[in-house]
Amino acid sequence: MTRRLIGLVAALAVTVGGSLAVAAPAQAATPAIEITKVYYDSPGVDNRSKASLNAEYVKLTNRRARTINLKNWTLRDKANHVYTFSGNVKLAKGKSIVIRTGKGKNTASTRYWGSGNYIWNNTGDTAYLRNASGKLIDKCAWTKKGKGHTNC
Repeated sequence: MTRRLIGLVAALAVTVGGSLAVAAPAQAATPAIEITKVYYDSPGVDNRSKASLNAEYVKLTNRRARTINLKNWTLRDKANHVYTFSGNVKLAKGKSIVIRTGKGKNTASTRYWGSGNYIWNNTGDTAYLRNASGKLIDKCAWTKKGKGHTNC
């Protein structure tokens, strides 16, 4: 009788323990490409000059051990201003790329949105990064004006 009771208690413990393990929340994995910084308020007067617009930017960092091609990935804000990575934009492991709001010549480490207006709201906004299939990879939000930038 005691042996049967111990067996029943052990089976119950395994069943309850197993169901608790399944019910426990999973830790969020680090995204392959992570939004690591948003400089949403360029320094100085907001006069829409090339220098002012290009001081507003988003920095993305590859957190994987392999190169990732950002072709057709998108970066957008809450108002649905969209930047699309055109052509092959390969980001090597551990490397970063900056997407500046204004105009300039694209390089391996810097891309230009080409906008004549500011994209990121100083008083709060969200940056969304989606892969070529449209899947949300990462996002970064801020709610009030602080130092003009946020690390995500």
